[in-house]
Formats: sequence, C-alpha cells, structure tokens
Amino acid sequence: MTLYGAESSVIGQDLGKERKLSVHTSRDSRPTLEAVAAHAGVSRATVSRVVNGGAGVRAEVREKVRQSVEELGYVPNNAARTLVTRRTGAIAVVIAEPERRVFADPFFAQQLRGISRELSENDLQLLLILLEQRKDYARIGRYLSAGHVDGALMFSLHGDDSLPTMAQQTGLPAVFGGRPGWPGAEDEPGLLYVDTDNRGGAQQAVAHLLQRGRRRIAVINGPLDQTSALDRLHGYCDALGIGVDEKDPDLVAQGDFTAEGGEQAMDRLLRSAPDLDAVFAGNDLMASGALRTLRARGRRVPQDVAVVGYDDLEPAAWAEPALTTVRQDVEGMGRMMAELLMRRLGLISDAPAPAPVVTPATLVVRDSS
Repeated sequence: MTLYGAESSVIGQDLGKERKLSVHTSRDSRPTLEAVAAHAGVSRATVSRVVNGGAGVRAEVREKVRQSVEELGYVPNNAARTLVTRRTGAIAVVIAEPERRVFADPFFAQQLRGISRELSENDLQLLLILLEQRKDYARIGRYLSAGHVDGALMFSLHGDDSLPTMAQQTGLPAVFGGRPGWPGAEDEPGLLYVDTDNRGGAQQAVAHLLQRGRRRIAVINGPLDQTSALDRLHGYCDALGIGVDEKDPDLVAQGDFTAEGGEQAMDRLLRSAPDLDAVFAGNDLMASGALRTLRARGRRVPQDVAVVGYDDLEPAAWAEPALTTVRQDVEGMGRMMAELLMRRLGLISDAPAPAPVVTPATLVVRDSS
C-alpha cells in the first residue's frame, strides 16, 4: 500500500500519525526497522523477530507489525537478515532436463506452478535451474554448495543422475520429485520425495482396456532410467498378469515422454503388431503423438484402436477424440514438495516431521477408449 496519491488525504486527517510517519516515508529514503517499530508501537526486537520469522510473538502483535510493514512499504535488508538468520530466502528448483523439453511439456509448467505458489505464500524466492548438458553438473554443484539457497527441489531425475549425491555432499536440504531410483535410496534415513502411484495408475489404465474387450494391448514407455516410466511399465504387466520379462516385444515401444516420441513409437508398433487394438502411453504427450500417427494411418480411435494416456493435463481433454488418461495432481505434488522442504527447514511452525508422500492416481474415462 502506498502512502502517496489517494492515501495523502487520509493521512492528512490524522496529524499525529502524519508527524510520526513523515520522517520515514519520503521518496528519498526507505523505511527502517525503527520506523516500523514506532508505527506499530512495539520494540525494534519484536519487529525483527516478526520480519525474520522468529517465534515468541503473539498473533495479534505479529499481525500489527505486518500491517505496519505493509503500510510503510518496508523492505528487509536481505544481506543483514542472512547474517542473522543464516537464510537466503531462496529455494533452487533443479530440473534434470534441457530447456526445450521443460518448456514444451505442460507437466513441468503445472509442477512449477504448484511450487511457486507455495513458496510465494511463505515469502520465498524460486530459483529455476535447468540441465542442458553433462558439463552443467559441475557448475550447478558449485553454485548449490556456495550457500546461495536454503534448499533444493529436484525432479525428473535419471538413473545415473549425480544430483542426489551433490545434495548429500553439500548438506543442502532437498526434496525429490518421484520415487528415488538410485542404489540404496530406499534405505537412506530422512530421504524426502513426492510421487504418485504410477504402478497402480498404469494398472487401472490397462485393466480398463481389458474390460472394454481389448486383447492386443501395446505400451509406449517413457525413459526406463526414470522410476515413473519403470513403475508404469510394471503396472502394465501387472494388469496383463505377466512379469516384465514376459511381455511381448512386438507390443512394446520406447518413447521419450514427448509427442514426437509418441508418434514414432506408434509407427513402430503398427509395423510390429498391425493387429493391435489398444495402446497405453506412458504420458499424455506420447498419447497425443500416437493419436496423430493412428489418424495418419487411417485407424479410427477408439473403434479400431483404443488409446489411454497418463497425467490428465489440460491438452488431454482437448485432444480429438478426448483422451482417456490417468490423473495425477501435478500442481498439488509441486506444492507438497515445497511444503516438505519448508518443514525440513523449520519454516512451518507446529508441523509434523516431514515424510515421503505418494499421492493416488485415478482413471479418467473419455472418448479415446
């Protein structure tokens, strides 16, 4: 709230308040901690505790200080605050994917939206870091270990990713998106992650196709060095009542979680198994690519080939035909990741000890199946 323009007439009606504020609200100087204390009628130490997230301040006093901060337009000195609290107020969000992949996939936009909203509500800054190539790891490792951020949220990790080791070596508090897949991860005490029931979701998708009378059900996998893709492949096999090693190679094609990858994988499937009557794609982008290939080949959906995706992002409902898919709350998962990290950092008072979270997956039936 500004103290100029329309507000000046209100201030002019209260001369006592005007005298108190005039010294600290000129255009040539920023309000100080002392100015906020005088405005709120509390001590400088109390204002400092409120601004720096300290405890021991009654709710009504805390609210009074916050109102004064807003009215005066007080901006804390971050350098000084960092010396006192040893906090930077910044959280790194590290996505182990190149820029072209991140900005082309609505999954990442949804997850970042959830993270951003949760962090902003708690007055924290999001710092986005993308990995374009292998040499970026050393640079990012140096940055994370230099104390520029209070913690990190890391997702889209691949099997040989060094990010978890990097976080462990630097002592940086971290929360991971997706079930950890590196050796020994499940036994690491205090490891935090947010995932969805990928295996159960894929099982629902294929069981639905079986219930619709489909018998030659193919699968388009995501990269199998990511646990989400591997779990969805296991769910596909669970529904068919087979082991992963027993799957029909003619009905399995590898994709890369992109629409182009889905197009190419669907083309390979139609050549290896022209009699297939359904396909489960490991995400909605690959499913949309599969729909394009089927349309180009003159295959009707769902009459000739039924299609099911995974994610239930907005484009799924806009597809032609509308895509049956497995819903995961991507934005909510982003918020949960941020919340877990803030609990680990002690920034949320009276919160239970943080623990890994696995969210449910739900089949959404539309026209494509």
